[in-house]
Amino acid sequence: MERKPARLVILDRDGVINEDSDAYIKSVAEWKPIPGSLEAIAQLCQAGYQVYIASNQSGIGRGLFDYDALFAIHDRLQRAVGELGGRISGIFFAPAHPNEPNRKRKPHPGMLEDLAQRLQVKLAGVPFVGDSLSDIEAGRAMGVRTIMVLTGKGERTIKEQPLEGVEVYPDLSAFVRAYLAQEGCTSA
Repeated sequence: MERKPARLVILDRDGVINEDSDAYIKSVAEWKPIPGSLEAIAQLCQAGYQVYIASNQSGIGRGLFDYDALFAIHDRLQRAVGELGGRISGIFFAPAHPNEPNRKRKPHPGMLEDLAQRLQVKLAGVPFVGDSLSDIEAGRAMGVRTIMVLTGKGERTIKEQPLEGVEVYPDLSAFVRAYLAQEGCTSA
């Protein structure tokens, strides 16, 4: 008997939920949600999906910000989504510098493996929405449904590396509308 994918959606953070910066998002003041992204997360939650984040945060390993700053950003994100009737069920992140070998850091699938193990679920078919090649590579390694948004680094990624078998949407909001329609879900 074939099981349906778990009712969850995994999102990268920078470039998917909030504006990205080549200088990194180092503080709450620099954290700016992409229009419609927080509402899209709330819609997923209201349709019965759990939303998780899997995000490289090498700014910690680079010494650009500390854990307190990261947790303040995540607290702001949680509160903003909560105000719209949604909830981030969990945030997984890899703080390592890119030059340090680390299986948790995307493009390696370790963060997604950790999420699957902690939730005791298989991620096959679960949507993973990202804006970079490393998101897609990590997702492919785990057998998730890989989704690319054109916000953040997405447009540049698609131009540099055409990606076969990857669904592409203008932004998180467009993906969520299409996904909920495909799944026959309506939000509350």
